[in-house]
Amino acid sequence: MAKTQLGARVDEDVAELAKKRAADLGLSIGDYLARLVQDDASGLRARAVDAAARFLAEHQAVFDEAEDAQQPSRGARAA
Repeated sequence: MAKTQLGARVDEDVAELAKKRAADLGLSIGDYLARLVQDDASGLRARAVDAAARFLAEHQAVFDEAEDAQQPSRGARAA
């Protein structure tokens, strides 16, 4: 497949983050950006976010219970 060069201006911190993330994944910046665009265009990212939201909604009580268990009980005082 032929490749086309694109140019974009982004904030320095975004550029650094993209470089680090691409390196973490063992990808070039171009391949990393291509993956992001393909995931976005295919709806993969939206489906993943929706699935995470459904999971959290279905299991919120478990998370709340675990969080409550970590909180010191009311009226408890340090010795």
